[in-house]
Amino acid sequence: MKILVADDDRELRDILAFALRRAGYLVVEAMDGERALEAFRREGPNLVVLDVNMPKMDGFEVCRRIRAESAVPILMLTVRGQEEDVVKGLDSGADDYMAKPFSPQTLLARIRALFRRAGAETREEHTVGDLHLDIENQMLSIAGRPPARLTKLELRLVQFLVAHADRVVRTERLYGHVWGTRGGGDRELLKQLVYRLRQKIEEFPASPRRLVSEAGVGYRLVTGSGEAAETS
Repeated sequence: MKILVADDDRELRDILAFALRRAGYLVVEAMDGERALEAFRREGPNLVVLDVNMPKMDGFEVCRRIRAESAVPILMLTVRGQEEDVVKGLDSGADDYMAKPFSPQTLLARIRALFRRAGAETREEHTVGDLHLDIENQMLSIAGRPPARLTKLELRLVQFLVAHADRVVRTERLYGHVWGTRGGGDRELLKQLVYRLRQKIEEFPASPRRLVSEAGVGYRLVTGSGEAAETS
């Protein structure tokens, strides 16, 4: 497993990197926000440890940009641990946070918990109507269509839609689940994600019958089970 550690405090970064390597993780380091984003895109880490206060680009903005591209677990570090920092971090897409100071052992425990949580999401399979979702292999199978391999963001979207199969799911709930933010967000990102997914699962993507939109409300995944649509 590869972990990106981004913090402008060289001493703390060295301590964390040492503890992580000793625990068996591969570590990539970054000293500011811009380098953190570059390292994320170049290295493709399995988890990101991200300090809030960094030069060039703060941790909140880095978190938002990473979350727009990936569902990778993100653990944010804050000096104060104040409620507004915690809320802002979670709203930016972070999965967890830690207030400084903390021990390396506590950090390792949080990281293991995040990996367990992410692993639990990838070991399941779901069958609803004529639709089968293999989360471990990121494959979606629909009767009459070849299996479709999903990206991580597509998988998150489909997981939530499958959990609410044949029901209309509001746009803000979908955005919150996929990108880890509360309330509003860039709806264009969701539209683009839905568009790409339709190319994979619809016989005629321009006239979707599986992943249908409900104007002004959200989206519904039709499973062929014959259940009536509800809104959630």
